[in-house]
Amino acid sequence: MLGGYGGFGGRLSRRLAEAGHEVVVAGRRLSEATRFCSGLPGCRPLVADRNGELTALFATERPALVIDAAGPFQDSGYRVPKACAALNIPYLDLADDRAFVSGIGTLRADVPMISGASSVPALSAAVARHLAAGMSRVTAVEAAISASNQAAAGRSVATAILSSVGQPVPLRRGGRASTGYGWQDMRREHFDFADGTSLGRRWVAIADVPDLSLLPKRMVGRPAVTFRAGTELGFQNLALWLVSWPVRWFGVSLRPLARWLLPLQRLTAALGSDRSGMVVRVFGVATGRRVERRWTLIAEKGDGPEIPTLAAAILAERILAGACSPGPRDAGEALSIADFQPDFMRLAIRHETREIGQPDPLYRQVMGSEFDRLCPAVRGLHDVLRDGGASGHATVTRGGHPVARLIAAAVGFPPAGEHALHVSFSEQDGEETWTRDFAGRRFRSRMSQRGQELVERFGPLRFRFVLIREGRGLRMVMRGWSCFGVPLPLALAPRSDARETEDAQGRFSFDVPITLPLVGLIVHYQGWLTPPNGS
Repeated sequence: MLGGYGGFGGRLSRRLAEAGHEVVVAGRRLSEATRFCSGLPGCRPLVADRNGELTALFATERPALVIDAAGPFQDSGYRVPKACAALNIPYLDLADDRAFVSGIGTLRADVPMISGASSVPALSAAVARHLAAGMSRVTAVEAAISASNQAAAGRSVATAILSSVGQPVPLRRGGRASTGYGWQDMRREHFDFADGTSLGRRWVAIADVPDLSLLPKRMVGRPAVTFRAGTELGFQNLALWLVSWPVRWFGVSLRPLARWLLPLQRLTAALGSDRSGMVVRVFGVATGRRVERRWTLIAEKGDGPEIPTLAAAILAERILAGACSPGPRDAGEALSIADFQPDFMRLAIRHETREIGQPDPLYRQVMGSEFDRLCPAVRGLHDVLRDGGASGHATVTRGGHPVARLIAAAVGFPPAGEHALHVSFSEQDGEETWTRDFAGRRFRSRMSQRGQELVERFGPLRFRFVLIREGRGLRMVMRGWSCFGVPLPLALAPRSDARETEDAQGRFSFDVPITLPLVGLIVHYQGWLTPPNGS
């Protein structure tokens, strides 16, 4: 095992040795390998550099299986699996690097070669599939891991963390490709059970993992997938968030600082607890109901660091028993939750699955049963559950009055002309955020319910509308407005006789003119939208 005496590799070496296997504990430093193997039956040390020449070494040793637990896998190439393939030696790794795991299938091998046998994507994808079972449409998958502050990790983990801080992270949001940034978009995540057991709310931030590439194409509806990670102590996450900005702005890398991260972490080792957590949330439609299915795991007594090794131990046993089919692949579809259960029971690890019903779409909450009488295109566009999007075309006309131009510029309305249009929808806690992208010119508004009215917010301005069904279409009629919460005279309000309907091609059609008393036209945009699948 490469990296067999490291943070996770050491745990896996012990687990396999205790199961009766002979484990060759390999690494760059013979002294550390020897120290690790001392007093551990079934283990013997060996010098090996995963970045060096391995084919001759493997030919001499002829292992039944090579496990790479060394890392870091970022920008490492496939030197190790290629050496294994050349000698028909099965291969397994604990990689969590997105590019490395997602690209393993490009190799050729006549023996099992499995990448990503760790918390991600092996466990996380198994959980997501379990939660999505029976759903006719999955709109979003959100996962997070929070590690105990007392969970010691090796230098390769530190390198992986710092390699991603502030770096671009390709995401799928709003029905299309988007970009986040490592260790940004922070939020507090709940790690709790129905019986009250809880880790409380912990800070987590965007992390780049294989699931972001693998899950959208493997789940019905091509959902938005987000993964966040964090440490137990909030100030550590805040520090990484702060340094992520200069990395994002100036394109520098923190990877050379990895050697200092572990010593700094050890200075705070006495703080925090020995409890780690993981949560996976899947949003979708099951038997006609809008639901969130949530899986929560809490590890206590310092057993959290064992979790990244469990999938590798299970798959190693299968490979050695001849129970794995040949060929290279990621571990995202290799295991089920049931495969992990025996190990969870032996450790201080509990997990729980809950289903939480989700409210009706915002527009239906405002309109009641009238919403159900709208045409399918209008109902479908407003059926937002956590994430959604639609693309189409818009024609924009702008007013010529200087005040109209000033208002349009302040809000971010697009220039006059023909535009490719994409609208992203994000829903949370009864509020929807609409981001309209007119050929690169974006403006955003937030919508919520107030009694039987829809409230749309542009910065400090709030506009109240009633939603009126006209035939099978929809009309928005303004009933009031305010700025910084101060009501303003309706006579001075912008006029917007906005309408939505379905065109002859079955597409969502919109017509939104906005005028201002004494000023005239500010902007008028009209066109059509369809969801990503064209339905």
